[in-house]
Amino acid sequence: MTRKTADCRTYPSEMNCTLTLTGEEDEVVRAASEHAASVHGHENTPELREEIRGLLEDADEKVST
Repeated sequence: MTRKTADCRTYPSEMNCTLTLTGEEDEVVRAASEHAASVHGHENTPELREEIRGLLEDADEKVST
């Protein structure tokens, strides 16, 4: 499964947020939507979660085993 990344630095905001989230897609969508609501004042709705899901990028696979 491809890990996904959401990076606040790619979305302009007044607070210049630098948070980056990486993990499995559902984990990142859940955490990013909670962050968007609690930090950026967005309403955590199904529409927001789908928008976030559409903006995710594949993460660099640099996990050592």
